[in-house]
Amino acid sequence: MADAFDYERATLRIARFMGAVAVAGALAVWLAAGGKWAAGFCLGAAAAWLNFRWLKRLVDALGGGRAPSGLRLALRYFLLGGSGYVIVRFSAIPAPAVIAGMLVLIAAIFIEILVEWVYARKRTLDHQDL
Repeated sequence: MADAFDYERATLRIARFMGAVAVAGALAVWLAAGGKWAAGFCLGAAAAWLNFRWLKRLVDALGGGRAPSGLRLALRYFLLGGSGYVIVRFSAIPAPAVIAGMLVLIAAIFIEILVEWVYARKRTLDHQDL
């Protein structure tokens, strides 16, 4: 079916877009605000990447794979929340930089939406090489 949405390719593109946005964002933050802010942005981007991988695993499990236990899901987000608390409370890294880095996933999803929209307007799915 030519009009079917390819979940695997979309998630691969989102991961690539996350990497590109993270590198560009870290460079921009480093040039604008310095090393501490860039480190915070990178920490936030790493947390966003972990969250994306965990969400992908959850969706794969809902689609018929091995489902993670509720305790395991809770521990994942407790780990992310606890790490965020330690960074904000005890670290010299600025919290706004970490929060900005965590938005990398959202930026990558918006880019993927634009890619799908552009190719849908052309009525073709020839973007398989992206």
